[in-house]
Amino acid sequence: MDRFSTAKGIGTSKLWHILPFLLILVFFAIFVIGTAFIDDITDEEQCKNLETTLRRDIMQCYAVEGTYPPSLDYLEENYGFFYDKDRFYIDYIAIGSNIMPDVTIISKTEDSH
Repeated sequence: MDRFSTAKGIGTSKLWHILPFLLILVFFAIFVIGTAFIDDITDEEQCKNLETTLRRDIMQCYAVEGTYPPSLDYLEENYGFFYDKDRFYIDYIAIGSNIMPDVTIISKTEDSH
C-alpha cells in the first residue's frame, strides 16, 4: 500500500476516466467534418442535375417548336422548368432562335460552380 505517496502524475485510473470523453470528442469532430464534406458533394450534384435538366428542357423546346427558347421565363411558363432561386443563379443568354443559348449556372452558396 502506498497510502502516503506524494507523486504528482496522472494515474492510470484518472486516464481511464478521461479517455471516454476524449473519444466522444474525436468522434464528434469526425462527424462534423464528414457532414460538411457530404454537404459540399450534395451541392455539386444539385448543380450538375440542374444543368442537365435545363439543357434537356432547352433541347425539348427546340425539338417541339423548332426554335430555342427566348428566355428562362419562357421555359418556366411553357415547359414547367423550375429551380431554387435562393440557391442558384442562372445566366441565360439567347443568341438567336437557331443557336443554342449560352447558359451558366452559379451556386449562391459556393463560389466553385
